[in-house]
Amino acid sequence: MRVLVVEDEVALAEAVREGLVAEGYDVDVVHDGSDGLWRAREGSYDAIVLDILLPGMNGYKVCETLRDEGVWTPILMLTAKDGEWDEAEALDTGADDFLSKPFSFVVLLARLRALFRRGAPPRPAVLEVGPLRLDPGTRRLERDGEAIKLTAREFALLEYLMRRDGNIASKPEILDHVWGMDFAGDPNVVEVYIGYLRRKIDQPFDSQLIRTVRGAGYRLCPEE
Repeated sequence: MRVLVVEDEVALAEAVREGLVAEGYDVDVVHDGSDGLWRAREGSYDAIVLDILLPGMNGYKVCETLRDEGVWTPILMLTAKDGEWDEAEALDTGADDFLSKPFSFVVLLARLRALFRRGAPPRPAVLEVGPLRLDPGTRRLERDGEAIKLTAREFALLEYLMRRDGNIASKPEILDHVWGMDFAGDPNVVEVYIGYLRRKIDQPFDSQLIRTVRGAGYRLCPEE
């Protein structure tokens, strides 16, 4: 089994490397987030042990970038002690498990064995509505085979509408799912982003997929 350890505490990283090698694993170690991202992209690893606080690029960004690029190697993220927000964000950005520092090497081994048994997580299913094709794994959108670039928020909004399977999404539902339940800004931001999407996925193709249902919300469906 090949393991990539991305940890900037040199002594800790070396201790983990030595322990894993003694258990029969093939281990690569880097101390920088950017180097870790490059290794994870280029290497064929069975698991990645990834710290959060890294120079170059933090662990959240490394994990999120890998998932956005379709790299589904299991990731065990190292979080702060009692850092429940760290743990939640680790899972939200695509990590498969987390382990709080300081940790027991025995527990680290057990967590890695569990990841190996599970294998890589399933790749998210491609969503299709009429001529639209959205791949959550690679964050790629096409209409009639033509690639369309979206911002992260536009992508999240369109993905939510596509997952509604033609059903109406109200403004409060959109705000909760796309901006978060704690959003305290102007709710009219929904109309603004619907406008952005229409200019990208509807207007250039002279046909309407995003529909306003007066007094109810929005839905995404092929032309009727």
